[in-house]
Amino acid sequence: MSSGQRNVLGGELEECSTEPLTGFYRDGCCTTGPDDVGSHTICVVVSREFLEHQRSVGNDLSTPRPEWRFPGLQPGDRWCVVAARWLQAQQDGAAAPVVLAATHERALDIVPLQLLEAYAADIPDDPSTLL
Repeated sequence: MSSGQRNVLGGELEECSTEPLTGFYRDGCCTTGPDDVGSHTICVVVSREFLEHQRSVGNDLSTPRPEWRFPGLQPGDRWCVVAARWLQAQQDGAAAPVVLAATHERALDIVPLQLLEAYAADIPDDPSTLL
């Protein structure tokens, strides 16, 4: 599915969302390449607070833009976001939860793993329950 691209945990990059269809390449994954200068590499579960923050900084993720195959997002949707935009939201107290297994390793060029882990949506509070 992800053409061998890796996630921030070192495993195969997992799907972020097909409903709505996300990814810079609209392949359902936060895959990246040389065309993706913005680094759309962090898979998040968008919250109302995150959407409002993004709109306030000029990145409206709620309004549909069919010409870009963008449906407009609702709270609870999963979406590949630009790493620097997520970091800005985090610094402003409005970060969305992160799906680590679906977040591309290239995000680590911008956001430290420990910070992403602090917002992880896919790791339980007690990781020993995974054993």
